[in-house]
Amino acid sequence: MLMLTVPKEEYLLIGNNIKITFLGGNDRQLKVMIDAPKDINVARGRAIKKRAIKRAANKAAETAEAEAQEI
Repeated sequence: MLMLTVPKEEYLLIGNNIKITFLGGNDRQLKVMIDAPKDINVARGRAIKKRAIKRAANKAAETAEAEAQEI
């Protein structure tokens, strides 16, 4: 894990083709711009968690339905 303090408009280059630019922010939010090839998946942690919760709920509903059909 890398932790940095960077000035506004500073950027990180990851490999040769992913650029993350820090646009500024405040104590609660930080604005970043990510420039990456289309074949690189970029997802927010909040979105990943939301999808995982939705999948778990769907799986539980399917399991409950299958068990109800067995009775």
